[in-house]
Amino acid sequence: MLHQIQEGYVKTETHQGITTIEFFHPQSNSLPLKILEKLTQEIHFASHHDDCKVIILRSAGNGAFCAGASFDELAAITNEADGTKFFSGFANVINAMRKCSKFIIGRIHGKCVGGGVGIAAACDYTIAVEGADVKLSELVLGIGPFVVGPAVERKIGLAAFSQLTIDGTSWHSSDWAKRRDLYSELHHTVEGMEEAIEQRSIILSHGNLPSMLEFKKVLWQGTEHWDKLLYERASISGKLAISNYTKQAIQQFKTNQAAKNKI
Repeated sequence: MLHQIQEGYVKTETHQGITTIEFFHPQSNSLPLKILEKLTQEIHFASHHDDCKVIILRSAGNGAFCAGASFDELAAITNEADGTKFFSGFANVINAMRKCSKFIIGRIHGKCVGGGVGIAAACDYTIAVEGADVKLSELVLGIGPFVVGPAVERKIGLAAFSQLTIDGTSWHSSDWAKRRDLYSELHHTVEGMEEAIEQRSIILSHGNLPSMLEFKKVLWQGTEHWDKLLYERASISGKLAISNYTKQAIQQFKTNQAAKNKI
């Protein structure tokens, strides 16, 4: 099933109990609201589909795994309600992932920024390749990683989350991410990553679904309040997104990117 969204898409395929959900956007796999909405829908559908035993969440291409929020859409936000709606898209995806009745394996083939780090953190098991470095740059933009924060903090701990957020201009290496448990496995090559994903997904696709579901409930125990918390956090980001500071920071980023593309 392919959902074409302007220049991006969300694509879902199921073979022998393994459902692969792939997203793509030409701007480094950034996430506009429409892609966030389709990701939420596809994760929810796979959760309730009998043919699905395990989910692989991946993005397309050879560049970044996910550049986080779409800067074009961030720049277009003019009021708090639209800002809250946009950031609620990330809340919807993370909540769909944590409530999903199937294990989600994250295929992290490249760099993760902002919301991309949150999606990686919300996976139940992440398999990455060297070079899949991470950065939380939201504080630099004046919005803060409020929506994805609970997922990231749950996975890597408060100290590492604080470091990643406060040092928001620096990339943290894939090895750093592995040592902080953001990544379950880290491989030297894409081929090694692909082989590990195939092996893990085949094993889980033959597992006992009721036992895996009960274990997933254990893994996510204590996050029930996220149904409310993440949307409260979305309203914080939505309000900050229309500030002069954030508007200027986003415009400066877009100007810098345009200059780089001309080189």
